[in-house]
Amino acid sequence: MNNILRRTLSKVPEVTLLFWIIKIIATTLGETGGDALSMSLNLGYLVSSFIFGGIFIAAAIAQIRTQSFHPVLYWLTIIATTTLGTTLADFADRSLGIGYTGGTTLLFSLLIASLIIWHHSVGTISVETINTPKAEMFYWITIMFSQTLGTALGDWAADTAGLGYVSAAIIFSGFLISITAAYFWTTISRTVLFWAAFVLTRPLGAVVGDYLDKPIAQGGLELNRYIASIGLLVIIVSLIFVFPQRAAQKSH
Repeated sequence: MNNILRRTLSKVPEVTLLFWIIKIIATTLGETGGDALSMSLNLGYLVSSFIFGGIFIAAAIAQIRTQSFHPVLYWLTIIATTTLGTTLADFADRSLGIGYTGGTTLLFSLLIASLIIWHHSVGTISVETINTPKAEMFYWITIMFSQTLGTALGDWAADTAGLGYVSAAIIFSGFLISITAAYFWTTISRTVLFWAAFVLTRPLGAVVGDYLDKPIAQGGLELNRYIASIGLLVIIVSLIFVFPQRAAQKSH
């Protein structure tokens, strides 16, 4: 019975409106939290990436080893990818000198390569099938690339493209609304739409996070990064415990 249950239940949450709300808040937290460590504490992007990388690896190993879906552990791992994605993208864009355009292009290539290798190895990239260590390993690697790409894409839109934080947030929100419309009114692959939405929630969270903590002179609200991060974390924890989530189930 347990083996049958593990084959029909995924180790990631059911994709609902609550999932996307928590995901967007988690990506915003990733931006403010990453900036808090790299900028407010002046640890720099590389040192901060090593710290967040250690947290992510520990959380991912725990997530892969567990036998079933645990909301707190899952979202802890997601938050770890968002904070690490923030400092990695900033390191690539700024410290390596390749710029936002170069960083976005590099990370997009890595994300596509990850999805192709995952599909070739497992046969599917659907989140409904995340119930084996191999599939979950690919899942978290892909998420790591998507979170890092999203940060670089958000920075590119707000800075290089000159949109600013608010305009960029509106545009990315528009993209997500378009994907939602495609989900309900087209026959486009639900898996493709999921990953498109998953990637685009990250730049939305990135520009919203920047809007919260960047200086007023740069178009932000200049909120304290620690307070903003704690506030966002409290909201996430509250949503997890107030609205229980179920594991995703295979549709067949």
